[in-house]
Amino acid sequence: MAKYDLKVLRSLLSRSSAPPRPFNRTQSRRLATEKPSTPTNNNEDFVSIVDAPPRLVRIGQKHNKLGIVILSLIPITAFALGTWQIQRLDWKTKLIAKYEDRLVRPPLPLPPRIDPDAIHEFDYRRVYATGWFRHDKEMLIGPRTQDGKDGFMVVTPLEREGGSTILVNRGWISKEKRFQVDRDPESLPRGEVTVSGLLREPWKKNLFTPKNQPEIGKFYFPDVNEMAQVVGAEPVWIEETMTPDLLVSYSREAKGIPIGRAPEVNLRNNHLQYIFTWYSLSAATTLMMWMLLKKKPIDKARRVRHVTKW
Repeated sequence: MAKYDLKVLRSLLSRSSAPPRPFNRTQSRRLATEKPSTPTNNNEDFVSIVDAPPRLVRIGQKHNKLGIVILSLIPITAFALGTWQIQRLDWKTKLIAKYEDRLVRPPLPLPPRIDPDAIHEFDYRRVYATGWFRHDKEMLIGPRTQDGKDGFMVVTPLEREGGSTILVNRGWISKEKRFQVDRDPESLPRGEVTVSGLLREPWKKNLFTPKNQPEIGKFYFPDVNEMAQVVGAEPVWIEETMTPDLLVSYSREAKGIPIGRAPEVNLRNNHLQYIFTWYSLSAATTLMMWMLLKKKPIDKARRVRHVTKW
């Protein structure tokens, strides 16, 4: 029995080690014509991964054209505003130079009659006028701050010979001295006086200033034409000037004497800062836009390959 088992084992080993016999022509034709068998599955909706139809994956995402157009408007607008500020700087520099040239000229006597349309050509011109103050028609404009203190600007009509009356901005007083009874008599000069100051054209009101209420004596803005109608004067505005002196200013404030302005041009000229700001913004936004356009869109196909591991 053992000998028989050994013979069977040797026969099996010889068969497994033998090379496979080649197919004949009949077998090859039969394999070529036969259809491959498909595995059976109980679920009819099942679709194999291999048999699934291919899906096109978008490998890149283009930049939004509308967003690029809107973003490009920022540096262009900033550059245009910077260029406009250069023109404003040139205009303001020439204007200040013209006013300073008028300040160094000797003062002129104010003529008896003045054409309001010609005041523009004499803005910041030093003048002097003689007449009598009408303290009973005094007007206060405010509130106005000076050195952190609340107060008002005192505007008093000045009657001159020949019946001409002009408006004189005498200067600033503190809030505690708004009533004439609280001031020193020296603050209300009587008789003939000579006022020296700057001839100024009417001020321009901004959008944030409240409207004057002349019927109750409240003025928030020096509207020269309106104030001239209230007191029956010409629309001529003179700002009284004085040499800046700290001790004199303290003495005047204590007595309620108006503190006049310094004889200088007080126009702000910040256009150089605006130029730097707008051009810096234009350069920064241009760099940001260039970095955005240079950056490649997100590769969605690569992200799918990393996530899906079959």
